[in-house]
Amino acid sequence: MANTAQARKRARQAEATRKRNASLKSELRTAVKKVKKAIAGGDKAAAAKTLQSSQSTIDRIADKKIVHKNLASRTKARLAQAIKAMP
Repeated sequence: MANTAQARKRARQAEATRKRNASLKSELRTAVKKVKKAIAGGDKAAAAKTLQSSQSTIDRIADKKIVHKNLASRTKARLAQAIKAMP
C-alpha cells in the first residue's frame, strides 16, 4: 500500500493508464476480428474496405506504443495477405 501522497498519486495514475491501455488493446483485437470475419464472409471488396478502416485503428494504437510497431505492421500484412489470397 502506498504510504506517501506521491506514491498514492502514482498508484492512481498507474491504474488509470492500465485501464486506458486495456481498452485500446481490446479495440485493436476487435478491429482484427472484424477483418477476419469479413474475410470469412467471402466478399473480397467488403473485406478490403474493412481492412482499410481497421488499419488506421491499428496504426493509432501502435503510435501510442500500446503494442509494438512491428506487431501492428505484421498484423496488417497478414490480413492483407489473407484478403489477397481470396478468390
